[in-house]
Amino acid sequence: MRHQIAAANWKMNLTFQQGEKLLNDIFEADISLAPHQKVIFAVPFPYLIMAKSEVEEEKSFAAAAQNCSNKKSGAYTGEVSVEMLHSIGINYCIIGHSERREYFNETNSILAEKVNLCLQYNIIPVFCCGESLAIRESGKQNEFVQLQLRESLFHLDSEKMKKIIIAYEPIWAIGTGKTATTGQAQEMHAHLRSVIGNHYGSEMASFIPILYGGSVKANNAKELFSCADVDGGLVGGASLVASDFIEIIRSLK
Repeated sequence: MRHQIAAANWKMNLTFQQGEKLLNDIFEADISLAPHQKVIFAVPFPYLIMAKSEVEEEKSFAAAAQNCSNKKSGAYTGEVSVEMLHSIGINYCIIGHSERREYFNETNSILAEKVNLCLQYNIIPVFCCGESLAIRESGKQNEFVQLQLRESLFHLDSEKMKKIIIAYEPIWAIGTGKTATTGQAQEMHAHLRSVIGNHYGSEMASFIPILYGGSVKANNAKELFSCADVDGGLVGGASLVASDFIEIIRSLK
């Protein structure tokens, strides 16, 4: 069975003390995970060492960065390199979140550079893709996400591609309270899998986890995760509430 993943994206939220308490509250719930299930916490940069330390004793839990630079090193004040993340034992990094694309003008080619650097340092990219409301309403969402995958991932050989986790973000459903129906989520996830299959073959398509990242909540996670091609979620606001995120983790199939 493909990996089923509950990934928390804290974004720019919580103080250090609040983040530490949130992790402790989640671990105190004594969550039992199957071998194919994983929980990832993408925390702000200043909290990475703390989060890494917290999850080290927890099997199937991991800490992740929310971003990295597309430059290996150099005079880039304020940036964080993949080498830095690797040096503190971080094994996952979100790449291309819709907020990074929109607010920081990250292009598909920049994201390809980030993916390459992550893989060079054995960091698994959680690669985000997804369309805006305008693109969805124009009916061009399939072509749009296909281009995102092609320009940022399809230069990879099969061995490197096998390490990728994909997160589908319907941008129109992030922070708006709107959620794609299970039918819409399944339809896009199946399309993404077919795009991967057409390029890399059906075995690769059936191997790669594809997470849903549009307003996943405790009360809709089980239904969303029940879709055949939805392998968990990239969770924003609900990951900041221990009881909600615990329920989401327990909704993994």
